[in-house]
Amino acid sequence: MPIDSELLSILACPKCKGDVSLDGAGSGIICKSCKLFFPVKDGIPSMILDEARELG
Repeated sequence: MPIDSELLSILACPKCKGDVSLDGAGSGIICKSCKLFFPVKDGIPSMILDEARELG
């Protein structure tokens, strides 16, 4: 299930409070400032720092 663009526009990185964007595959949300990847599970973004992965 894809993320609604309206939802994406109000989400912010929980670490830096900056803008986030959907990754190319639609499987997660990326904060380019912090270089973190937040997974999307069943169409729901998991914006929890403990579940985020660092981007290489």
